[in-house]
Amino acid sequence: MNKKKQILLVVVLAILVITVGIVWWMNRPAATVGAKTVTVEVIHGDGAKKVFTLHTDAETLRSACDEEKLIQGEDGEYGLYVLTVDGETADDSQQQWWCITKNGEEHFYGVDDTMIENGDKYEFTLKTGW
Repeated sequence: MNKKKQILLVVVLAILVITVGIVWWMNRPAATVGAKTVTVEVIHGDGAKKVFTLHTDAETLRSACDEEKLIQGEDGEYGLYVLTVDGETADDSQQQWWCITKNGEEHFYGVDDTMIENGDKYEFTLKTGW
């Protein structure tokens, strides 16, 4: 009888995880179809700032940045891990990484999952320290 309860618990948990995934997928931000203008500000390690205005039909931030060859990185199980922005590569030995914000606020999506809309503004800031 105890084994049946364990199996039932696993099935219920699996259904719960699948349901949460479907709800997230259905409610994620949608991309705007058609021509968009997106601003990307890069804040380099030395504090220098550079602004890029991207005119694109892309749906994701990655695609828009790829069109301009603005970012590079490594593909992983969670999408592209951004290592280089505007020619500056994060130095792992110094615990550097690229932080992505949207309109100056925390952004909890990677570049592959960020659906862009006309007028969006993103920032890539080189940070040091985990």
